[in-house]
Amino acid sequence: MDILSANEAKTHFGDMLLKAQRAPIQINKNGKPVAGVVSAEEYESIEAVKLRLLQSRAVQADADIAAGNLVDGESFFNEVQSGQHD
Repeated sequence: MDILSANEAKTHFGDMLLKAQRAPIQINKNGKPVAGVVSAEEYESIEAVKLRLLQSRAVQADADIAAGNLVDGESFFNEVQSGQHD
């Protein structure tokens, strides 16, 4: 993955867009990653994967509800806040 400073990305914007068609580019500001640039095709692919994951979780939730596999909401949120829930 190519890494550019924010200033380099601004100065070489057109070149960066061409490079992003081949591989993701990380943009750093003050030495820290702040953004990534990917091709439109890669972005659409990422969004499609996220949608499929969300759909599979919804199907699993429906199955859990139908099977009575439920948890108390307060317990669930306590686990999430403590970092113990997947």
